[in-house]
Amino acid sequence: MGKTIFDSVELNNLKVKNRIVRSATWEALADEDGGPVEEQVEIYEELAKGGTGLLITGFTSVDRHDNEFGGLARIYDEKLAERWGEIPRRTHSYNVPVIMQLALGEFVRDGRRLEADNISREQIREIVELFGDAAQRVQKVGFDGVQIHAAHGFYLSRFISPAYNHRTDEYGGDTEKRAEILLEILRGIKQKAPGIHVTMKINCTDFMPGGLTPEMSAETILHMEKEGLDSVEISANGTSVSGIKAGCNESYYLPFAKGLKKLSSIPIILVGGHRSLDNMNRIVSEENIEMLSLSRPLIREPDLIARWASGDTKPAKCISCNSCYHTQAHRCVFRD
Repeated sequence: MGKTIFDSVELNNLKVKNRIVRSATWEALADEDGGPVEEQVEIYEELAKGGTGLLITGFTSVDRHDNEFGGLARIYDEKLAERWGEIPRRTHSYNVPVIMQLALGEFVRDGRRLEADNISREQIREIVELFGDAAQRVQKVGFDGVQIHAAHGFYLSRFISPAYNHRTDEYGGDTEKRAEILLEILRGIKQKAPGIHVTMKINCTDFMPGGLTPEMSAETILHMEKEGLDSVEISANGTSVSGIKAGCNESYYLPFAKGLKKLSSIPIILVGGHRSLDNMNRIVSEENIEMLSLSRPLIREPDLIARWASGDTKPAKCISCNSCYHTQAHRCVFRD
């Protein structure tokens, strides 16, 4: 019998009861300080109760000055960290580990939005410290891992993209140098939060002229793997494809993941259009993909994995309409 999504998994410093991950999903619910409200905490508790094996929190900024969007979650000091610690306190009661996604939307200093081309070396070191300090805080309050957010057009995603980074120093000029900021962030996290699982979300392509290509993405991942990255989640710009139908056009980033498997032994978390149990079992069994991550299907059905485990194996009810992105807290418009 081949592998299934219900197999337990052991990654570096992380034990998970099945192969399903809740991919980071923005809720826009944080209070004015960037801390969680009860509704946010309950979202994670509901997912843990519903059978998902591993949870990744929504976009959580490491910088108090980041103003990318309203309701922004933040993790820039110990008081906020203690409040976020309520999430692992609840999910661990269901034997579900949780990873905090550490992110940076914009880097603003003295009222100026700084990009790769006009940020100083000292400010790059400041960013590296922000990520390391945040990882140390979340480890202290019980999180099992952190995810470096280098996807979806946010700051680190732009920094590693040749469409935005035109530097000619040690932080630009080729793929390896553009990735240097990620390598330094990873080293800083490993130093300040030893033993914590570190994953990274990255675009397999920017889907734009002059942007990050699949070849560049794979090279970046290989550099991070050599530096000790524990796993990688594969995504891309333009993350949520509409009109996904079970058995027809699922798992749209699988071709990149299959190519990466030929080059690397890093555990892969694959997101993007998973809807049917048969297809997902095939991917983990035949393609040797370690874990699959879901977002929209779990917005519609937080108990989807428990439903499948109970024997009701009909495909996910999500119809990929993307209406959830226009609702408060990303709630499904069809959910009772």
